[in-house]
Amino acid sequence: MSTPTKTGPTRTKPADAPHGVVAPIIGQARQVSFWAEQAAPIGLVGLVIVFSILSPTFLTLGNIRAMLVAAAILIVLSVAQSFVITTGGIDLSISATMTVGAVGFGLAWQAGLGFVLSGLVAVASALVIGLINGLLIARGKVTDFIATLGTLSVATGLALIFSDGKPITVNSSELLTLTSGSIGIFGYPIILAVIIGALAWFVMFRTRFGLHVQAAGGSEESAVANGVNAPRVRIAVYLISAGLAGVAALLLVARVGAAEPAINTAFLLNCIAAVVLGGVSLTGGKARIVGPIIGALLLTALTNGLTLLGVSQFYQPLAVGLVVVLAALLTRFQKK
Repeated sequence: MSTPTKTGPTRTKPADAPHGVVAPIIGQARQVSFWAEQAAPIGLVGLVIVFSILSPTFLTLGNIRAMLVAAAILIVLSVAQSFVITTGGIDLSISATMTVGAVGFGLAWQAGLGFVLSGLVAVASALVIGLINGLLIARGKVTDFIATLGTLSVATGLALIFSDGKPITVNSSELLTLTSGSIGIFGYPIILAVIIGALAWFVMFRTRFGLHVQAAGGSEESAVANGVNAPRVRIAVYLISAGLAGVAALLLVARVGAAEPAINTAFLLNCIAAVVLGGVSLTGGKARIVGPIIGALLLTALTNGLTLLGVSQFYQPLAVGLVVVLAALLTRFQKK
């Protein structure tokens, strides 16, 4: 007679446990959507590795601090643009709005209003442009592209008229502190940008207003049916965009040492690029805050690395453009 075989619970081999954890990760990595969703962090890590190999000064503390300070303005503008793009819109006037804010600061400083009041004038000047954008789009039913393209031109003209086309020199100890002050390797501009990013994340994902922004961008009809005042939300996001552009104006004046009336279109293109790289859907309804911040860091690292390698500035917009086109292609594969 044969002895009965004892049966018991099957034990998992030790080798199976890691496989069970790694397999889903490998499966995700094989999907195009994974690369589309993680384009900004993957790209940033890749650039850091490449440039640290090609340039011994890229990862020095001094260069890291300089990159973070340089990225601060772009981070603020990218966060601002994220609110607008989440609703399915776009703010083409954001860099011109920042310039109007800078000129407003310079004129107020010349008039002897002091740093705080001049800063309020800068933000208020920018908010006027944002209010016009919001009213044109939400109430006037003008398409966001045409409305903000028009205000871009208007803001450009106003900045040149009020400044007489000349830079306004600003000698402010507060701005000097903002430019040169730091905590460790983190300069005050990047600290301010991160604080703004954290507040924006809280507003977008932890408040009713943030939910309304995402709902208005996903389906305005459904949002209105559920009690969302979509026109009011659109006005609000353009005000947020302009207000943050006004804050960026302070960082710009601090960095340059003057209120420049000339429009820097690179900020406009790069902030939209950072938002796209960060995974925000251009069709609206999909919000991100951390992603655009990483996208802004990526573009700053790209420009910095190319400069360290001695690449001509003529080629740098080409490199940024290629990155943006690649990111735009990847957005087709993002999960809805």
